[in-house]
This record gives sequence, C-alpha cells and structure tokens, in this order.
Amino acid sequence: MTQAILILITILAAFLSGDAWLGYDIVYQTAYGALTMMAAMISLTFLWLWARRATPLALGMSFTWAGASSVLGWWWVYRLMEAPAAMVDSAALFVFLALYFCGAVLHFAVIGRSFGAPRLSFLMPVLGAVSVSVLIQIVF
Repeated sequence: MTQAILILITILAAFLSGDAWLGYDIVYQTAYGALTMMAAMISLTFLWLWARRATPLALGMSFTWAGASSVLGWWWVYRLMEAPAAMVDSAALFVFLALYFCGAVLHFAVIGRSFGAPRLSFLMPVLGAVSVSVLIQIVF
C-alpha cells in the first residue's frame, strides 16, 4: 500500500507541475493518450492470461480494460479533434460502452461464483447500479 500511495503522490505531483508549467490542455491530452494506450496493453495482457487459463478473472479484466481504453480513446480523440460533429451524440460510442459494461458484468459473475452465490444473483449489483443511474438521470 505504501508503494501505491507513493506512486499516486508522484503522479499527482507530476500532473500538477505540468499544469503549472505547460498548461492544463497539454497535460490532460498527454495523460489521456498515455492512459488509453496503457489500458489497451493491459487488456491484451489479460486476454493472453485468459488464453493460458491463468485466472478466471482474466476475461473480465480484458473486456474491462478494453472498454476503458476504448472509451478513454474516444474522448481523447474527441478532444484532440475539437469535438467533431460525427462524434457528438454518436451511437458508435455504445460499442465501446458495451465492451466496458460486459467486463463489469463478467467481474460480478466471477465474484458471485467465488462466494457460491445463486446463479444469477451476480446481476443484482448490475441492476442496482443501472437503477441508481436512471434515478439520478430522472432527478437531475
């Protein structure tokens, strides 16, 4: 945990220093681009682990990181291209969100199996999250 906190503090300090010296946009764009590419690499690593049957969580991790990379990449390109009309309210984003969502559902399925929960009970947190999100949309 100490190492993780030190890494977090170091990265935050680098971002804040970069913001002060280079400006928000360059730091934001650089970080988003790097994170998009790192997420894709992590996704491929987990896909490889899944193919080797190394861990039951690997496929969920691969889908989750692929979804994260795709969604981050979407917004990175969107910002780099200064909000192109083709990307505004585009249903193409749903492909990447579905990938991300699928990874989350796979995670809950593995967690449910690990706890010996009834077969479809893993869907409860998924349905709960969707319900809360809908409720927030209605309220705000």
